[in-house]
Amino acid sequence: MRIGLLTEGGYPYESGDARLWCDRLVHGLAQHEFDVYALSRSEHQEDDGWIPLPPNVRRVRTAPLWMAEDDEVVLGRRARRRFTECFGELAAVLCGVPEGRSGGVRSLSEGASASEADRFANALYGLAELARDEGGLAGALRSEAAVRTLERACRAPGAHRAAREARVPDLLAVAAHLERALRPLSLDWYEHDGLGAVDLCHAASGGTAVLPGLLARHFTGVPLMVTEYGVRLRTHYLTTPDAPPAVRSLLAAFQGRLAAEAYGRAEVVTAGNTHTRRWQERCGADREKLRTVYPGMDARPFAEVGDSPDCAAPDTLVWVGRVEPAKDLVSLLHAFAEVRKRQPETRLRIVGAPAGPEGAAYLGHCRTLAAQLFPDEAAGPHAAGDNPVSFEEIGGPDLPVAADAYASGAVIVLSSVVEGFPVGLAEAMLCGRATVSTDVGAVVEVIGGTGLVVPPRNPRALAEACVALLRDPERRARLGAAARARALELFTVEQNIEAFHGIYLEIVSRAPVRRVVLDGAGEPLPFSVPAEAHVPVRWSAASPRLAARGGPGWAAGRPVRATTPVPAPEGAR
Repeated sequence: MRIGLLTEGGYPYESGDARLWCDRLVHGLAQHEFDVYALSRSEHQEDDGWIPLPPNVRRVRTAPLWMAEDDEVVLGRRARRRFTECFGELAAVLCGVPEGRSGGVRSLSEGASASEADRFANALYGLAELARDEGGLAGALRSEAAVRTLERACRAPGAHRAAREARVPDLLAVAAHLERALRPLSLDWYEHDGLGAVDLCHAASGGTAVLPGLLARHFTGVPLMVTEYGVRLRTHYLTTPDAPPAVRSLLAAFQGRLAAEAYGRAEVVTAGNTHTRRWQERCGADREKLRTVYPGMDARPFAEVGDSPDCAAPDTLVWVGRVEPAKDLVSLLHAFAEVRKRQPETRLRIVGAPAGPEGAAYLGHCRTLAAQLFPDEAAGPHAAGDNPVSFEEIGGPDLPVAADAYASGAVIVLSSVVEGFPVGLAEAMLCGRATVSTDVGAVVEVIGGTGLVVPPRNPRALAEACVALLRDPERRARLGAAARARALELFTVEQNIEAFHGIYLEIVSRAPVRRVVLDGAGEPLPFSVPAEAHVPVRWSAASPRLAARGGPGWAAGRPVRATTPVPAPEGAR
């Protein structure tokens, strides 16, 4: 089959989210074709280029989210009126304005009351149809009219308090975010030779990446599948704590409505863990559509370490990950100070590169704190001092690959205050290492009783758990062996690929045929496209006329003409 893989800020670029699991999925399903539709997040990401693509990636189409392209579309009077109505209704839903008070589009005929989901969907698809008719909405979404429309919705009777208190800077910030999030409306991806030609759209994340799949389903009926390893609404709450209340409220409403629309239209919604699945249910996902598919980890690089559990330094703690404030290395350093009081020979290796400018500043702060907490120690008056805390990166002479980092420690520590699916924790488990982790995100689900879990932002509890394992090598060995067995059972590439392959077949098997075959009289021919039409063979019979509805890739050729039954010979009756 032919899959339209929708990504935002990830595959096929060298850097970005969800790159690894998308790459493993495409390589693992070599029997299927993939069309990749990628939204890039930054100029730096585009400059880094793409990773090598396998032969089954049929084509790649990209569009930038970091740059506002001018489509040079000037809307006429009627088009401007349509835009104001649709965008006004969208803004009214976000502001909580009751139906009929916003001056927007009517969602149901004869004055019937529509649900908030219906109003949001009608406004969204109304904007999409306008963009298709006019050639784009980039200019309209960035116009002063859009800001004024948003302001009217915030001031309308019935708007919630946070929206009513929005000031001009708040309105400008929300309008800019909506313009960026709605840029896929103006793309030319939804024709019959684009997403309309795939058998299935698979959105690799929520948020903006889902929009092309929703529009492909709206315009051409392509079934949609959504995969999330973290819900965008939760991410919004965690990453905008200092934003003004009006901005937080309106953008949270948009993310929530978009998620609910995606969950409602998708055939299947998969979550990377139970923690994400609970958030999806909270945002309106139907339980019958939900599947839990854990991320697939390549176990081969960690096999050698897992087979040699005794190679670790018995007095070394190791932390591995991206250096950023959410990882709470400050609490880890204070916990290590308590560990050193009880186990003076213990060392701590912090292995990871900073995540952007904020991560670089945080790394500098952590280095300074480590120097203050642990002055350089020397074995004697004539020896050079040495700090028990080291900051390193994977790829150096001491740690060429990630497996070397996990191999160097007796206990692997995770100190995060925010975490989705803890990939580093799963890698440590594949290496057969005992772990101490904070109870955030999907940590408890991943650990499953094979490691110690403590509350976040609690250095004393973190220190006590580390000391308990450092003093008990037999317990470390038991936990490490159990952790490795659990990781090999649940978190391998093979189980991930097998799960997605089964879901693909399930969706396509029950998806309606998006084309009509006509007989010689021009009438629709029922049962003319059998299941075996999916088999990629060349049919030799003559074919009837085909009324295409943007059919899938396997239906691009000419179909088989229905044959008239031939009467049986007289003697055979």
